[in-house]
Amino acid sequence: MSRPAAGAPLPNLPSGGPAIDASRRLAFGAAFAHGGGLYDAVRPAYPVDAVDFLVPAGARDAVDLGAGTGILTVELAARGLRTTAVDPSEDMLAQLRLKSRPIRTVLATAEDTSLPTESFDVATAAQAWHWVDVPAASAEAARILRPRGRLALIWNQLDVTVPWVHRLSRIMHAGDVHRPDFVPDIGPDFTPWESMDLQWEQQVTPELLIELAKSRSYYLRAEAPIRARVEGNLSWYLHEHLGHHPGEQLGLPYFTHAWRAHRR
Repeated sequence: MSRPAAGAPLPNLPSGGPAIDASRRLAFGAAFAHGGGLYDAVRPAYPVDAVDFLVPAGARDAVDLGAGTGILTVELAARGLRTTAVDPSEDMLAQLRLKSRPIRTVLATAEDTSLPTESFDVATAAQAWHWVDVPAASAEAARILRPRGRLALIWNQLDVTVPWVHRLSRIMHAGDVHRPDFVPDIGPDFTPWESMDLQWEQQVTPELLIELAKSRSYYLRAEAPIRARVEGNLSWYLHEHLGHHPGEQLGLPYFTHAWRAHRR
């Protein structure tokens, strides 16, 4: 199926990226205080080419801001980087420690990491930059990066240019979906963005898609009746409307958007 040109209108999709004010950011982010095991089980990894794009040649030390359960963090460590994971959720970091104990974990926010000045060659934020206060997080990243150090952002997001996925994202209340021409904000301490876009598919089952919805902040914050409605709507959409059978393998289209910039 063809993809609309960048900038083409998509129904119910904002013209920019996800916009969250400070109070809503705290409320939504608090949803991830628990549920790290489910998050780690259902959220996809990042394409190898995209991770390569993030990491500068010769880098030795990396910090992953908003690391969560470490889906990107372990990829950085696998490349031989001395890697530190920063996240405000102890539950998420506990899942990371189960996977990779050598990775240092720090219970903190991207805006105030408590890490030493000029300690890292690359600071990443995977599926997390829309949760931060951008001016404060940019300033903190600039502080902990070495001269010419790199700030690198990445998102996996549902490819809502595909009509059935667009409707799926609305039923899920997927709040991190943005337009293909979205450009994240960044502070003045960094050079302009370089970017990479990739399209790919994750092999899933209808059951995994329902579990994926349960890992979203909307579901995690909701009361039991709303959760039941989301699950019921997804079950109807996947099984009755789209006609998928339990356990059926299907390709879930994704975009990966990656950006990198250097400390001035």
